[in-house]
Amino acid sequence: MIQHQRPRRLRHNQAIRSLVSETSLSVNNLIMPIFINETITDKEPIYSMPGIYRHTIQSAIEHCKTIIDQGITACALFPGIHNEKKNSKASEALNINNFYYEAISKIKDTFPELLIISDVALDPYSSDGHDGLVRNDKIINDETIEILSKMALYQAKAGADIIAPSDMMDGRIKVIRETLENAQFNNTLIMSYSAKYASSFYRPFRDALESAPKKGDKKTYQMNPANRLEAIKEVQLDEEEGADIILIKPASQYGDIIRDIKEHTTLPIAAYHVSGEYSMIKAAAEKGFLSYEDTLYETLLSIKRAGANMILSYGAIDAALILSNKNK
Repeated sequence: MIQHQRPRRLRHNQAIRSLVSETSLSVNNLIMPIFINETITDKEPIYSMPGIYRHTIQSAIEHCKTIIDQGITACALFPGIHNEKKNSKASEALNINNFYYEAISKIKDTFPELLIISDVALDPYSSDGHDGLVRNDKIINDETIEILSKMALYQAKAGADIIAPSDMMDGRIKVIRETLENAQFNNTLIMSYSAKYASSFYRPFRDALESAPKKGDKKTYQMNPANRLEAIKEVQLDEEEGADIILIKPASQYGDIIRDIKEHTTLPIAAYHVSGEYSMIKAAAEKGFLSYEDTLYETLLSIKRAGANMILSYGAIDAALILSNKNK
């Protein structure tokens, strides 16, 4: 019997598979997150994130050299602030001479070509551990935005190329955009955490920064993992308010959300392959249950296939090495 349709013909060898590949992952799609901490004198490993470190400013600079050498063009900086400087008003966030702004400036001065993505949220500075101000056990939206907009401006002045509000307060993109424009930072990009879910996959990140909420949870501002349509609404609002890039977090468990957003926006989409997603792969590989390199590559490829233009991943450097070896 003659069989006219044989899809396997397009899988016959590697050369054919490469020709018809629908999705490609490139080092140009990768962003490396970096934890910087003002309480340490040398970089230190993070137990729940094998292979990842808390960095001093100097060790972060050295780490950025590695990032650039691997062809990665962007990093995202997350600050660990001394507990003695944290209070309920998150006032250290508005100290123009604080550790985080110093780190941004020194890294940018050392590597002008490296894109720096800065984090805008109050949880690193707040004694409450929340992304917004807390009053009577409730997160205060509008007063928080006033602080966030000033933080964004200070970060831009320090040298950040991309401002990334991760707080999920309503209306903050509009105020931050207006603040940047009024200060003539017209070319500073906003990467908005538009669809940031209240996820259990963030725990290693909170271990790394000691930023877990001291009371309650973040479910009144981060999104319900059960919801899809809400993500589209959040993205549309942020796009109207002046966001340049939309970010979805987590990534590998939320491919359907990435695809939904891809179909409803013309803005570039970033996806955050978060700490728990990374650490699961690492832990399983250390047990010998799977190949770290193969699983990391497949995971990041699937995020790209879902519609992401760029991916923040703690495995970014490893992925760059994997891609380099594949291209040899």
